[in-house]
Amino acid sequence: MKKSLIALGMLLLAACGTRESGMKLLPAEAFETTVDGKPVALYTLRAGDIAMQVTNYGARVVSLWTPDREGRYEDIVLGCESIDRYLDTLGERFLGAVVGPYANRIAKGRFTLDGTEYTLPLNNNGQTLHGGLTGVDRVVWDVVSATDDKLVLHYLHPDGQDGFPGNLDIEMIYSLTPDNEFRVDYKATTDKPTVANFSHHPFFNLKGEGNGTVLDNVMTINASHTTPVDSVLIPTGEIAPVEGTPFDFREPHTIGERIGADNAQLRNGGGYDHNWVIDRKTESGVELAATVWEPASGRTVEVWSDQPGLQVYSGNFFDGKSMGKYGKPQRYRESLALETQKFPDSPNQDNFPSTVLRPGQTYTQTCIYKFGVK
Repeated sequence: MKKSLIALGMLLLAACGTRESGMKLLPAEAFETTVDGKPVALYTLRAGDIAMQVTNYGARVVSLWTPDREGRYEDIVLGCESIDRYLDTLGERFLGAVVGPYANRIAKGRFTLDGTEYTLPLNNNGQTLHGGLTGVDRVVWDVVSATDDKLVLHYLHPDGQDGFPGNLDIEMIYSLTPDNEFRVDYKATTDKPTVANFSHHPFFNLKGEGNGTVLDNVMTINASHTTPVDSVLIPTGEIAPVEGTPFDFREPHTIGERIGADNAQLRNGGGYDHNWVIDRKTESGVELAATVWEPASGRTVEVWSDQPGLQVYSGNFFDGKSMGKYGKPQRYRESLALETQKFPDSPNQDNFPSTVLRPGQTYTQTCIYKFGVK
């Protein structure tokens, strides 16, 4: 542990050099502004062999530096180099953000709870995606506390925002651990019955942002079923076995090995953009859901979660028009999102795990991304 911290300190001192020689952290002043009367800043967390930068605008992870098998560092998440880029609303909206109050899609922006129908804004092919027009990614989170390895954030999602009922009081903790883990802990309460389903929305490229395809990454998912979707990516309600399909990652496969197969689900998603039903051994424990390995660098990420679902998105809608923070285009299938959550459209699917949250109950979730080399 002591040796790894010394090595990290040396790399941070070398930040004015090339990215190949160490980390080049973004300047805090590039994120200093005020949005809706609330201060926005950039926070740097460090632990073990990794460092991460977060802005409280949308609780976005802006950069995440990890070493390869030779000890060379790269920033392995897609992001922007300044707050202005996040505020201009061009390009991919959800880069590194927390999404909610309902992650993923709700069909036709409608759901009924206790006999009342709620109508939400439509922001994705006639559906509601990731909380609607504002969500929790286009707001400034209050910073409760900030230390070298932990950031505690708070947001009160007001009753009626984007059509969701209830004042939803949310606390979220981002922390790094000495074991090279990025941990996300959520807690939320409400004063009216509502639905809650949060997720972190990273876009990983284990080669480094802008450094090429993810199709040669080797992925394993601990899931024997998925929730198939229609042409607008709303679940049909079926829970379908992966056996004999391009969705069977119970044994390791490269992402690109079967992504072009003649398969209706792949056509609907333009590739992988689906929810896997994790084969859980416990009701509420944190368990390994998936592993991704990038062979050239040796970098790995393990996804640990207490949630029943994992949405995997293979960057199918990037077109190269937006630039990353190092001046490289954000291109087609050069990133991978791994989002732990409950299932899409659960408020309209009686056979899916419930996402209803009532007064007196507490929503909790833990997601851990553990980084290593192989």
